[in-house]
This record gives sequence, structure tokens and C-alpha cells, in this order.
Amino acid sequence: MTTQQPQATRVRWTILAILFAVTTINYADRATIAIAGPELKRLLGLSPVEMGFVFSAFAWSYVLAQLPGGWLLDRFGSKITYFFSIFLWSVFTMLMGTVGFLTGAAAVTTLFVLRLLIGAAEAPSFPGNSRIASAWFPTSERGTAAAIFNSAQYFATVLFAPIMGWLVHTFGWESVFFVMGGLGIVMAFIWLKTVYGPKDHPKANAAEIAYIEAGGALVDLESKDKVAATTKLDTWSCIKQLLGNRMLLGVYIGQYCINTLTYFFLTWFPVYLVQERHMTILKAGFVAALPAVAGFLGGVLGGVISDRLIKSGKSLSVARKTPIVCGMLLSTSMIVCNYVEADWLVITVMSLAFFGKGIGALGWAVVADTSPKEAGGMSGALFNTFGNTAGITTPIVIGYILQTTGTFAGALVFVGANAVVTILCYLLMVGEIKRFEFKTPVMRSI
Repeated sequence: MTTQQPQATRVRWTILAILFAVTTINYADRATIAIAGPELKRLLGLSPVEMGFVFSAFAWSYVLAQLPGGWLLDRFGSKITYFFSIFLWSVFTMLMGTVGFLTGAAAVTTLFVLRLLIGAAEAPSFPGNSRIASAWFPTSERGTAAAIFNSAQYFATVLFAPIMGWLVHTFGWESVFFVMGGLGIVMAFIWLKTVYGPKDHPKANAAEIAYIEAGGALVDLESKDKVAATTKLDTWSCIKQLLGNRMLLGVYIGQYCINTLTYFFLTWFPVYLVQERHMTILKAGFVAALPAVAGFLGGVLGGVISDRLIKSGKSLSVARKTPIVCGMLLSTSMIVCNYVEADWLVITVMSLAFFGKGIGALGWAVVADTSPKEAGGMSGALFNTFGNTAGITTPIVIGYILQTTGTFAGALVFVGANAVVTILCYLLMVGEIKRFEFKTPVMRSI
């Protein structure tokens, strides 16, 4: 008599749902400043360039904290590092609402400093997502997993932009920060109670662990024994080798260009709708959700297409590059908005552009595919450092373009050009996509 093998559990999809929820709140908190931006700009008397610097404050600290955040993830694991990340960025978001009690330079300074603190606190979030995806998902499901948590940036706008626009319109701009910060604090404690590594999760059975491990998941990455091991990364040797690899460097630069589109959407897009297209902030909050819906659908579709290509026998390189290149080509369509007047047509074109951006936003899947197993957090942090440097440059460059020309036309060309550079990176620089292995040891005993 044969004993029937137990069916594999599907806990990894529950973990992905939590990642999606946390990342939705993450991006909603980033976007609070954009929704409150027009009112803050009016109340504080900020010029377009000054507003660009306020918008960019988040990214300055976010970028600078990436490598320390990656080190914390590799040293202490994603569970505890990510908990403190969520909790702290939520507290700082709530404190943004207190800027209304200040005036003049004190208000602007406090606004800037709090955005810096939010950026630093959020630094471990996406490298943490990548580490967890590497631990929980086999290669043939990783594109879909990464696309789903990455598409949360669009879902955040779909869900929260109308809500935040209504809050500003009804209760004032301060209410946005209090509500979103409080929601994040609740989410931090949900995270602490529900997220574990594959081998530590009380509901994941041996059949699921065996399945994902056979498919390429790094199931030991988040285990207690791995995190508590008496070894640590030789940080500078690791960074030197990662940056010296042409494939990874091409992926990193490509992410900078992709994130130029992201940060235009997170910072200047609502202002574009209000200032250039003469919409009310309430209408802009609802209208901004339409391109976000398209971006969300494109984001999920890009991951599904990529994984289907792998399952059909295509190489990892073809499966990842095809959606990225095709999606970025679609994104360049936003330049057409410079030549149309009707609001419905502008929103249609922007929706097409962000649908393409969603399809092409597979960078985190590529990082999960290519990062060395010894330094997934560090590789993800470098990737995010490059990518979110766009959060510094994009708001400031667009601020200068706007102040110099008085129109967003040049800004849309600037953003579209970055989509073209992404295509060139993946076609001419990245080469074969495969897991990177260190040439010399980067781990040393404590």
C-alpha cells in the first residue's frame, strides 16, 4: 500500500499578498507630498524649483541609506529590518501633518527634514522585497511575483489618490499624512506577525519547500540559522565586484531610467494635471488613478508574459528583456501629450504610456534572478541606489525645465528619452541574464 504524498501548500502567495499590501502603503506614503503639493506650494509660496527640491528630499536620503539598508537586511534578515522600516516611515509620515503648525522657513525646513527621514526609513523596503521573492519563489514564478509587488506602486495611486484627493478637499492637506501614517503603523505589526522565511514559516509544508527549492528558490536565505550565522559581508569587496560586472551595471543604469518615469508620476504628474491641464485637485486625484490602473494591469501582465516565455522554453534573457523593451517603447508615447488638447486624449495617452511602463518594470525580477546568494540585500540595495537617484534628479530637472520654459512640454520629452535609454541598456549592455557569482570571497568570519 502506497502512502499518498501531501499536497504542497501555497504559503508563498500569502507572503506575496503581504508584500503587495506593504508596498502599496509604501508608495501611497511617497505620493502624499504630490497630492498635498499644490496646496503646500500655494500656502508656503514655493517656486517650481523649490518645490522640485522638496519633492526630491525623499530620494536623497533614500539613495544614501540603500547600502546601509542592504547591509541590515543581509545581517539581520528581512523580517525584523523591514518591520522597523515600515514603523519608522509611518511615524515620520504622520509627523508631516504637523508642518501646518509652522510658518515660513521653519515650515519648509521641517517639511524637507521629515521627507529626508521618510526616505531613509524606507530604504530597506524594495531590497527586502527582492530578498523575500528570492527565498520564496522558483525562477518560473519569480517574474510574476516581482511584477505583482512592483505593480503595487500603481495600485497605491488607484486606491489612495482619489481618497487622498478627497481628504485634502474635505479636511485639509494635513489629514493625508495623519491617515496614511496611522495605516502604516498598523501594517507594521501585521507584518511582524505574518512574515517568515520558508523554513521557519509554521504553515509551509515540506512539499512546498521542496518544490520552490527545486525551482531555484534560495530557501535558506531568510532562515534563523542563516541570519544568525557568525559570518558577515566584506562590504567593499562585494560592491566592487557587483559594479565591475557589465550585466549588473546595465541593469542598474536601466533602472535609473525606468524610475525617471516613476518619479515623474509620483511627484509632478498631479501638478501637471492642475497647472497645465487646469483641473481641480479633487479631479486630479481621481484622474491620476486612470493611468495608474493601466500601469497596474501592465505590471502584472509583464510578469505573467515573462514567466510564460520561460515555461515555453525561451531563455531567461529573452523572457525578461522582451517585456522590458516592448514596454519602454510604449512609454515613449507620453510625448504625444505635447500635441493634443483634449483632456480625455491626454489621459488616454498617459494611460498607454504607463501601461507600457508597467509591462517593462521587471527590474526587480532581474535582480532576484542575478543577485549572488551571499549578498542579495546588497545587490538589491545597489540596484535601488541607481534607480532612486532618479528620485533626486527627476523632480529637480523638471522643476528647472518648468521654471525656464513655463510648460511641461520639455519635461515629457525628458521622461520619454529615459525610456529609450532603458531599451539601449538592455539590448546593448546587459547581455545574458544569469546569476552572478563572486570571483573572490566576500564573506569573512567575525
